Amino acid sequence: MTTEQTGTRLDEIVALLAPTLHDLGFDLVQVRLTGGQRRTLQVMAEPLDHTAGMTVDDCAEISHAISAVLDVADPIDGAYALEVSSPGIDRPLVRPSDFARFAGHEIKAELDQPHDGRKRLAGRLKGLAAGDEVVIEIDGAEWRVPFERIKKAKLVLTDALIAAALKGDAGAPEVRE
Repeated sequence: MTTEQTGTRLDEIVALLAPTLHDLGFDLVQVRLTGGQRRTLQVMAEPLDHTAGMTVDDCAEISHAISAVLDVADPIDGAYALEVSSPGIDRPLVRPSDFARFAGHEIKAELDQPHDGRKRLAGRLKGLAAGDEVVIEIDGAEWRVPFERIKKAKLVLTDALIAAALKGDAGAPEVRE
Protein backbone atom coordinates (compact mmCIF):
# COMPACT_ATOMS: atom_id res chain seq x y z
CA MET A 1 0.00 0.00 0.00
CA THR A 2 1.34 3.41 -0.83
CA THR A 3 0.68 6.96 0.13
CA GLU A 4 1.48 10.06 -1.82
CA GLN A 5 2.49 12.87 0.51
CA THR A 6 1.14 16.40 0.02
CA GLY A 7 1.79 18.08 3.34
CA THR A 8 -0.44 16.06 5.67
CA ARG A 9 -0.02 12.96 7.79
CA LEU A 10 -1.04 10.29 5.26
CA ASP A 11 0.60 7.50 7.27
CA GLU A 12 -1.76 8.38 10.12
CA ILE A 13 -4.71 8.25 7.71
CA VAL A 14 -3.60 4.84 6.43
CA ALA A 15 -3.33 3.55 10.00
CA LEU A 16 -6.84 4.84 10.70
CA LEU A 17 -8.49 3.47 7.57
CA ALA A 18 -6.81 0.09 6.97
CA PRO A 19 -8.46 -1.75 9.90
CA THR A 20 -11.91 -0.42 9.00
CA LEU A 21 -11.51 -1.49 5.40
CA HIS A 22 -10.22 -4.89 6.47
CA ASP A 23 -13.27 -5.39 8.70
CA LEU A 24 -15.46 -4.63 5.68
CA GLY A 25 -13.60 -7.22 3.58
CA PHE A 26 -11.37 -4.84 1.62
CA ASP A 27 -7.68 -4.11 1.36
CA LEU A 28 -6.40 -0.54 1.26
CA VAL A 29 -4.40 -0.10 -1.95
CA GLN A 30 -3.49 3.58 -2.06
CA VAL A 31 -4.22 6.90 -0.33
CA ARG A 32 -3.52 10.26 -1.95
CA LEU A 33 -4.35 13.83 -1.02
CA THR A 34 -4.49 16.03 -4.10
CA GLY A 35 -5.32 19.61 -4.94
CA GLY A 36 -4.53 22.96 -3.45
CA GLN A 37 -7.51 24.92 -2.17
CA ARG A 38 -10.04 22.25 -3.18
CA ARG A 39 -8.37 19.12 -1.83
CA THR A 40 -9.50 15.55 -2.46
CA LEU A 41 -8.63 12.54 -0.34
CA GLN A 42 -8.49 9.62 -2.75
CA VAL A 43 -8.85 6.18 -1.20
CA MET A 44 -8.33 3.15 -3.42
CA ALA A 45 -9.44 -0.27 -2.19
CA GLU A 46 -10.00 -3.81 -3.46
CA PRO A 47 -11.67 -6.95 -2.09
CA LEU A 48 -9.41 -8.97 0.21
CA ASP A 49 -9.88 -12.13 -1.86
CA HIS A 50 -8.77 -10.41 -5.11
CA THR A 51 -11.33 -12.48 -7.02
CA ALA A 52 -14.35 -10.21 -6.94
CA GLY A 53 -14.62 -6.82 -8.57
CA MET A 54 -15.66 -3.64 -6.82
CA THR A 55 -19.17 -2.32 -7.21
CA VAL A 56 -20.58 1.16 -6.74
CA ASP A 57 -22.30 -0.18 -3.62
CA ASP A 58 -18.92 -1.35 -2.27
CA CYS A 59 -17.48 2.13 -2.79
CA ALA A 60 -20.50 3.71 -1.07
CA GLU A 61 -20.19 1.30 1.88
CA ILE A 62 -16.49 2.09 2.23
CA SER A 63 -17.11 5.82 1.91
CA HIS A 64 -19.72 5.84 4.69
CA ALA A 65 -17.56 3.76 7.02
CA ILE A 66 -14.34 5.70 6.56
CA SER A 67 -16.12 9.08 6.65
CA ALA A 68 -17.15 8.31 10.21
CA VAL A 69 -13.59 7.34 11.14
CA LEU A 70 -12.15 10.47 9.52
CA ASP A 71 -14.76 12.72 11.18
CA VAL A 72 -13.84 11.45 14.64
CA ALA A 73 -10.04 11.44 14.18
CA ASP A 74 -9.96 14.63 12.05
CA PRO A 75 -6.45 13.98 10.63
CA ILE A 76 -6.72 16.53 7.80
CA ASP A 77 -6.72 20.26 8.41
CA GLY A 78 -9.43 22.11 6.51
CA ALA A 79 -12.04 20.97 4.05
CA TYR A 80 -11.61 18.17 1.54
CA ALA A 81 -13.71 15.87 -0.63
CA LEU A 82 -13.53 12.10 -0.14
CA GLU A 83 -13.24 9.91 -3.24
CA VAL A 84 -13.37 6.11 -2.98
CA SER A 85 -12.55 3.89 -5.95
CA SER A 86 -11.24 0.53 -7.05
CA PRO A 87 -7.72 0.31 -8.48
CA GLY A 88 -9.17 -0.39 -11.93
CA ILE A 89 -7.82 -2.66 -14.61
CA ASP A 90 -4.72 -0.54 -15.26
CA ARG A 91 -4.11 -0.37 -11.56
CA PRO A 92 -1.12 0.93 -9.66
CA LEU A 93 1.34 -1.65 -8.37
CA VAL A 94 2.17 -0.64 -4.82
CA ARG A 95 3.17 -3.69 -2.80
CA PRO A 96 5.80 -6.34 -3.51
CA SER A 97 2.97 -8.88 -3.74
CA ASP A 98 1.43 -6.87 -6.61
CA PHE A 99 4.59 -7.42 -8.66
CA ALA A 100 4.33 -11.16 -8.07
CA ARG A 101 0.57 -11.29 -8.66
CA PHE A 102 0.64 -9.47 -12.00
CA ALA A 103 3.66 -11.22 -13.52
CA GLY A 104 3.28 -11.63 -17.26
CA HIS A 105 1.57 -8.29 -17.83
CA GLU A 106 2.97 -5.09 -19.30
CA ILE A 107 3.90 -2.35 -16.82
CA LYS A 108 5.31 1.15 -16.68
CA ALA A 109 7.46 2.15 -13.75
CA GLU A 110 9.18 5.31 -12.58
CA LEU A 111 12.22 5.05 -10.34
CA ASP A 112 13.41 7.39 -7.60
CA GLN A 113 16.78 7.69 -9.38
CA PRO A 114 18.24 6.32 -12.61
CA HIS A 115 19.00 2.61 -12.81
CA ASP A 116 21.45 1.76 -15.60
CA GLY A 117 20.83 5.25 -16.96
CA ARG A 118 17.01 5.03 -17.01
CA LYS A 119 14.45 6.48 -14.64
CA ARG A 120 11.38 5.28 -16.58
CA LEU A 121 10.90 1.63 -17.46
CA ALA A 122 8.29 -0.09 -19.62
CA GLY A 123 8.14 -3.80 -20.33
CA ARG A 124 6.74 -7.19 -19.36
CA LEU A 125 6.69 -7.85 -15.63
CA LYS A 126 8.45 -11.13 -14.90
CA GLY A 127 7.68 -11.06 -11.19
CA LEU A 128 9.47 -10.63 -7.91
CA ALA A 129 12.88 -12.20 -7.24
CA ALA A 130 14.43 -12.99 -3.89
CA GLY A 131 15.29 -9.90 -1.89
CA ASP A 132 12.28 -7.96 -3.24
CA GLU A 133 13.81 -7.28 -6.64
CA VAL A 134 11.24 -6.47 -9.31
CA VAL A 135 12.10 -8.23 -12.56
CA ILE A 136 11.03 -6.57 -15.82
CA GLU A 137 11.82 -7.72 -19.35
CA ILE A 138 12.64 -4.70 -21.50
CA ASP A 139 13.56 -5.18 -25.17
CA GLY A 140 14.56 -8.80 -24.52
CA ALA A 141 16.80 -7.94 -21.55
CA GLU A 142 15.96 -8.72 -17.94
CA TRP A 143 16.12 -5.74 -15.58
CA ARG A 144 16.22 -6.22 -11.81
CA VAL A 145 15.25 -3.23 -9.73
CA PRO A 146 14.98 -3.17 -5.92
CA PHE A 147 11.34 -2.66 -4.93
CA GLU A 148 12.19 0.33 -2.71
CA ARG A 149 13.60 2.17 -5.75
CA ILE A 150 10.23 2.13 -7.54
CA LYS A 151 8.53 5.47 -7.03
CA LYS A 152 5.45 4.66 -9.11
CA ALA A 153 4.31 1.67 -11.19
CA LYS A 154 1.14 0.59 -12.94
CA LEU A 155 -0.25 -2.01 -15.29
CA VAL A 156 -0.56 -1.00 -18.91
CA LEU A 157 -3.98 -1.53 -20.49
CA THR A 158 -3.44 -4.16 -23.18
CA ASP A 159 -5.64 -6.66 -24.99
CA ALA A 160 -3.95 -9.44 -22.98
CA LEU A 161 -4.77 -7.74 -19.66
CA ILE A 162 -8.39 -7.22 -20.71
CA ALA A 163 -8.69 -10.84 -21.87
CA ALA A 164 -7.22 -12.13 -18.60
CA ALA A 165 -9.56 -9.91 -16.59
CA LEU A 166 -12.62 -11.06 -18.53
CA LYS A 167 -11.63 -14.71 -17.98
CA GLY A 168 -11.27 -14.02 -14.25
CA ASP A 169 -7.61 -15.06 -14.10
CA ALA A 170 -6.25 -14.61 -10.58
CA GLY A 171 -3.45 -12.38 -11.86
CA ALA A 172 -5.74 -9.81 -13.44
CA PRO A 173 -8.29 -7.39 -12.06
CA GLU A 174 -11.89 -8.34 -12.78
CA VAL A 175 -13.78 -6.41 -15.43
CA ARG A 176 -17.43 -5.93 -14.50
CA GLU A 177 -19.85 -5.56 -17.35
